[in-house]
Order: sequence, then structure tokens, then C-alpha cells
Amino acid sequence: MTRTSQWPVPPDSIRYVIPGPTIGTLSRHPLTRDLYPLAFGHYRRAAGHHMHREQHNDHLLIYCTDGQAFLNIEDRPFTVNAGDLVLIPAGSTHRYTAAPDNPWTIHWVHYTGPLADSFRDYMGFSADCHIQAIGRQPRLLVDFNGLLSVQQTGFRTAGLVHVANRLRQLLAGVPLAVDQMADTRQPDLELIDSFMRENLNERITLGQLAEMTGLSPTHFATCYREATGVSPIQHFLHLKVERACQLLDSSDHSFASISRMLGYDDSYYFSRLFKKVMGQAPSDYRHSHRH
Repeated sequence: MTRTSQWPVPPDSIRYVIPGPTIGTLSRHPLTRDLYPLAFGHYRRAAGHHMHREQHNDHLLIYCTDGQAFLNIEDRPFTVNAGDLVLIPAGSTHRYTAAPDNPWTIHWVHYTGPLADSFRDYMGFSADCHIQAIGRQPRLLVDFNGLLSVQQTGFRTAGLVHVANRLRQLLAGVPLAVDQMADTRQPDLELIDSFMRENLNERITLGQLAEMTGLSPTHFATCYREATGVSPIQHFLHLKVERACQLLDSSDHSFASISRMLGYDDSYYFSRLFKKVMGQAPSDYRHSHRH
């Protein structure tokens, strides 16, 4: 029988524990034996909620929708925030405590079965990844709440088969939630382009651009290249060269002066960049386009 926390459940929260003999039925039934729940529930503003397990024989999936908690898995500390999905795998020593001034609200399920490890990998969790920030996912909440449909069925087989397959649906939907969250975090290309055009006189770094999107520089550069076909710094250089062409066409500024306008004190360096993009030196460009 799984060991849940002893947090006193208030009227607006639910803890549902499947009895030991019924778990035996689940472990043998052909429609449930590969993956089945042991306990599940929903805790709202769980002030004082805490747990410490040295021995943990099942998987525990927790979806935090509000508040905060402090988690430790195998002596690795984590902070769990609203929008985080947590998987504590079987065999992991762990403890968690709801933040005293902002206790978490969670949906949770203990589960086991031969497919549990495969679903861990499928959901994107690993020995180095216990938490995924997925934001608010209404579909996932529907799936968690679907587990509670087994209430008041008297542990009948039909209800248990149903809830076991709702669990499978819940776990199978996690990668879709992760992908949806990734889509919402794609860089705003119009914002980035406007920022570049407004700062053609600067030497913008990849880190500065990534910071605007909330992504790591590597992730931002990958997303940008996938969306545009070029790197963000390459696009910024092309905008500078484009502006240099306009100034060469429409003014009598020397190229050294134009280089300084575009953030390059070394006009020879910018001249090499210009030639690489345009296929000709700035002087040749000015001559050919004015005559």
C-alpha cells in the first residue's frame, strides 16, 4: 500500500487511496496490470503539507497550479512553483514542504506498473530532469480531475479499469502540454526585428536578444534560426549592411563615417563584412550604384 502524507485534508481537498486488496486486482487485470494508480488527489492551499520518504516504491506525479513548495530529491534541492510538473520516480529518497507564506495547490497521483518507467521517459523526465515548467494546462487539469471519477463506485472493477486508463491518458498527454508550452515561448520575431532596427548604431549581443525572450542564448538562437533560416546576429549584420547601402546611395558620408554610425570604429573590419554580404567593396558599390 502506498504511503501518502498525513496532511489533514480540509473539505475543499481530496485524498483517494486504493485499498491493498484492490491494488492486487489492478496488478492482475489484463486491462490495468501494465499501469495503474495507487492513490491520487487534489490539495488546495496545502498549508503545513510536508512529506519525507526514505523508501519510495511507486512513481509520484505532482502538478502545482498555485503557490510554492521546497523539494529535495536524492539530496538535490528544488523550488516548485505554479505551472511546474514534478515527477518523483520510484526508489528516490525525497522530502517536500509547502512554502509557509505561499503554500502550493497541487493535483497528484501515485502509480506503478511495468509501463511506469517507459512513461517517465516518454514524458521527458530523467535522472537529471525532475521538474518541467509547463504553465497552466487546462487539458491536463481535466485529466487529473478525471481520476476522481472513480469516487463513490465502491472500488468496483469497472470503475478501476476506467481510472487506470484515465491515468494512461493523463501521462500520454504530458508531452503535448510540454510542446504547447514551448510554442508559447517562441521568440517574438517582430519585437526582435524592431529592437535591431532601433539599435543599428550598437553592437548587440546574442545574450541581450535572448534576454528579451526569456530564453537561454542557445535555445533562442536555435528557435530564431528555425523560424528565419539565419542566426539572429547574422540578421542584425544584414540590417547594418542594408543601412550602409542606403547611406552610400543617399549621402556623401565617407564609409569610415558610416561605419561609426553603425557601431564600428574599425571601418576596415566593417568593410570586410560589407563585402562578404554584398559581394563587392563599399567603394565599388557606391561607384556602380551612382553611375
